[in-house]
Amino acid sequence: MSRKLNVAIVGATGVVGGIMRRLIAAERDNWGEVRLIASARSAGKVLPVGDEQITVQAIGEDAFDGIDIAHFDLPDEVSAEWVPIAAAKGVVVIDKSAHFRMDPEVPLVCREANPEAAHDRPKGIIANANCTTLALIPTLAALNEAFGLKSMSVASYQAASGSGKEGLEALYDQVAKTVGVDRIGTETGDVRAVLGEDFNAPFGAPLALNVVPKVGGWRDGGWTSEELKVRNESRKILGLPDLKVASTCVRVPVAVGHSQAVHATFESEVSVAEAHRVLAAAEGVDLVDDPSNGVFPMPIDGVGKPGTQVGRVRQSIDFPNSLEFFVVGDNLMKGAALNSIETADLVRRELEAK
Repeated sequence: MSRKLNVAIVGATGVVGGIMRRLIAAERDNWGEVRLIASARSAGKVLPVGDEQITVQAIGEDAFDGIDIAHFDLPDEVSAEWVPIAAAKGVVVIDKSAHFRMDPEVPLVCREANPEAAHDRPKGIIANANCTTLALIPTLAALNEAFGLKSMSVASYQAASGSGKEGLEALYDQVAKTVGVDRIGTETGDVRAVLGEDFNAPFGAPLALNVVPKVGGWRDGGWTSEELKVRNESRKILGLPDLKVASTCVRVPVAVGHSQAVHATFESEVSVAEAHRVLAAAEGVDLVDDPSNGVFPMPIDGVGKPGTQVGRVRQSIDFPNSLEFFVVGDNLMKGAALNSIETADLVRRELEAK
């Protein structure tokens, strides 16, 4: 293919859409036209893509004419409607919603684990995994290849921005409400006395000075949708359908950056030194592990970073062939925009070679 491919960002006005525009601008020479698509109420807005100023188009069938690859960042029900329409027009769609992730005919791709899956897309659709899963996968993929991952237990501490712009603004509003208060609530520290029920949205409870052990909707058995995504998506991406996974997902008062405490058990023996060697060489992983000098992964240090950070690596005391470690990833970067860009680059090189 001699021409440069045309790319679209669908959902270009959102938080992730803004990062997508910046990332595409950084590799602008790889693409032909860059088209910005959003809802009808955003049509006509002019947004920057690097030095260019591009007018947003309303989503519609003709908005995909001439597009080769489209990044979708829309709610599940909207993606369910529009992704097949774009794919039917010959567009390779990379979709960030949850709607298509577990479809056996839709690959779920993370470059560090299964890049080859991007080239087998019967429906013309590639799914982008959940941001929590994507923070885990680069580390897990490297350790699995070296030692054979058998099971894992994960506790995630997820940033407010995982709920999008609404979640980020809600956290800021709640923090602003509590800042300057001489005493939070009563002498018992009752945050609800300050915030009240009006600040329950969108997390189901106040988030400022609090943690909320619910991310996503409730599912059978008391699980949440987010917890089941960690299990099911990790299995699919790693190609380990029988991987044993336990997960608890918690929303914390952090703006950006999902953190996860992981207990992982392997088929073969593993030491901290061996794990460090593997992780230091792993693609998409930054080993940040010198706790005696105050060096360990934290979301405040991971914002904007392309790699996921891993540290606090310890050999389990009571469990054989097991490690404990802490992983941090920018949920808006690798957890969303960057993984989509990396997947698009795999497809672009494939199509350009034809």
